[in-house]
Amino acid sequence: MTNLFSTFDPCTGSLSLNWVSTLIMLMITPYNYWLMSNKNSIILYILIKSLHQEMKLIMPYKGNTLLMMSMFLMIMYNNVMGLMPYIFTSSSHLIFSLSLALPMWMSFMIYGWLNKTNMMFTHLVPSGTPMVLMPFMVMIETISNLIRPGSLAVRLTANMIAGHLLMSLLGTNSISSSMLMMLTMMVFILLMMFELAVAMIQSYVFMTLTTLYSSEI
Repeated sequence: MTNLFSTFDPCTGSLSLNWVSTLIMLMITPYNYWLMSNKNSIILYILIKSLHQEMKLIMPYKGNTLLMMSMFLMIMYNNVMGLMPYIFTSSSHLIFSLSLALPMWMSFMIYGWLNKTNMMFTHLVPSGTPMVLMPFMVMIETISNLIRPGSLAVRLTANMIAGHLLMSLLGTNSISSSMLMMLTMMVFILLMMFELAVAMIQSYVFMTLTTLYSSEI
């Protein structure tokens, strides 16, 4: 490792297959070849069912829950796989998260302004706003709408980079004492459990915020 950030370099050779790990979920998800459902498919079915029941409460359009759940599973697979050794973490790059957030946001904005123009204008001025503050509220709401895809992308990328940098910093220190090494290993185990929770939570946050943005249209 040449420097601390070399673990996030996608180009590590002439035949780099790092970005292929993003699509590895397509090879491990088909369970239709099994006669009976295995434990992985049962867990996946329970997860999808619970997410579908939750998103139906806040999503006004039917059928869009499949898109949100697919995005959730893709981000979660990539986040969890990034915790394994020698596997490239594609979700730690801004190009990965921004390529998910920006098309979704643009589709919401284009659909809303073309088909529900009056409702989009009413969102710029919250109810009960005084007449003097209306121009400022329009500016604030416009800026908040414009930075939504950037905030989604940066939130996911920054959280994935932070944990990997912390583990890289702790792993590069040479330890001579066996007692200190055992203590460091315990810290690493706790940190891996924390990073596993962060990987799942960040994919859920990404999906939930995208669903909330779509419900405003």
